[in-house]
Amino acid sequence: MYIFSSKDIRELDAATCEAQGIDSLTLVERAANAVVKELTSRPGFLPSLRIVVVAGPGNNGADALCVARILAEQGYGNVEVFLFNVRGKLSDECEAMKQRLLESEGKVQFTEITTTFSPPHLGVDDVVIDGLFGVGLREPLSGGFAAVARLINESGAYVVSIDIPSGLAGEWNSKSRFHDIVHAKLTLTFQFPKLSFFFPEHADILGERVVLDIGLDRKALRSKKSNWLLIESRTIRSLLRVRDPFTAKRDYGSVMLFSGSMGMMGAAVLSSKAALKCGAGLATVHTPRTGVTILQTAVPEAMFEPDRNERVISDMSLHHTHQAVAVGPGIGTNELTINALESLLKTCKSPLVLDADALNCIVKRPALLTMIPPRTVITPHIGEFDRLFGEQPSSEQRLKRAIEVAQLYNIIIVLKSHFTMIIRPKPSGSVYFNSTGNAGMATAGAGDVLTGVIAGFMAQGIQPENAATLGVYIHGLAGDIASEEIGEYGVVASDISDRLGRAIKAVIDRKV
Repeated sequence: MYIFSSKDIRELDAATCEAQGIDSLTLVERAANAVVKELTSRPGFLPSLRIVVVAGPGNNGADALCVARILAEQGYGNVEVFLFNVRGKLSDECEAMKQRLLESEGKVQFTEITTTFSPPHLGVDDVVIDGLFGVGLREPLSGGFAAVARLINESGAYVVSIDIPSGLAGEWNSKSRFHDIVHAKLTLTFQFPKLSFFFPEHADILGERVVLDIGLDRKALRSKKSNWLLIESRTIRSLLRVRDPFTAKRDYGSVMLFSGSMGMMGAAVLSSKAALKCGAGLATVHTPRTGVTILQTAVPEAMFEPDRNERVISDMSLHHTHQAVAVGPGIGTNELTINALESLLKTCKSPLVLDADALNCIVKRPALLTMIPPRTVITPHIGEFDRLFGEQPSSEQRLKRAIEVAQLYNIIIVLKSHFTMIIRPKPSGSVYFNSTGNAGMATAGAGDVLTGVIAGFMAQGIQPENAATLGVYIHGLAGDIASEEIGEYGVVASDISDRLGRAIKAVIDRKV
């Protein structure tokens, strides 16, 4: 699914009206009916509720006025509307919806604010429907509108925002003051989520999020492209092919994993097992000699290549051809290990994944950044990213920095978070946001599993960009399956690994 900009959305609305032979008012009615249907389907949304609708002068206000009218016509008898028209000019759609509201037989208490505003009392038993400003807002809320936002936020009322909370921009919000943005308990957005929905700083502003289908023209949607995408099962299904029965393990590639050190052998176990469980034909683990018993007991399916050092990895030479190489889980940052990594970066010809301590080694020796082979996949969490590329003040600034870095070094960045982002370098320059995963995956070793998954898919001949996208989705889906069975509190990394096969099967069988 594409994630479109505010400009794209306006163009799609216009294209829908043209293709379907409708006017913009019909689209407003369609959107408002979708909002009302969602609200009235909720058990606690009863006709006896006091509903206060706050509408602005633009098309978001038109949606809100239309919602108010439909609710009143459906028997909601305690609807109050405040239409802010302080500049004496409404959009054509807002003016038309105002007239329809005033001419309606539904019972509505209507106030149009043109000068001063006497705020109504709002309490915890009330519902506020926020339609002040939508994605067309170009500047942060200020003055009286910021005061209205604060009034709503401080009231304790149940706040429903139409399309987007007023004051929150659809894309970037570095200039916004969060206390001057309406904080919703429920955001009912149209057709697709907005880019700003994917940043953790905005979670409390958005509340629960529901995407409503308002019937935008399918042909127009197919023809419109965006560099922002949400990963869904259909996005990656074509990458998972049904296996030919006349194949052998060599047909599914060999993974070399440089993983583990004294006290961190669990990382080697988790990453190697994950590579095999997502379909790699062979996995070899290079780890300190001390790990032999652990590895060959915990993962008998993997081959063991001992380092000459007992406690740390001191050599990352490749003695055989491998279709993918993964480095990092549990390797530590010993000087011998950093030297070994430098040698590998200079010589490695296979697709490469760098994670965890491989990234921390680079932090200790920043010159290694320039040695990373093109189209390498790196998988930092937020802390690792900031240590590598500089402290970032917000998630959106971190994403902007990641886009710069991916282009500069020609690498693929898997920036791990709730909506893990896969940032691709040019020529595509696309950013994919993951739609799977849950809070139960915030557990030690989950990242080691992801490293193995991405490397395992790369070994099977999937291009690094696609392997990263596929790996993140399958890893999250396996975590969702584990959480459903065990509960979020009980999930550990091996539970995720154990369900990779089920996750892959669910995608192939179109069960998700």
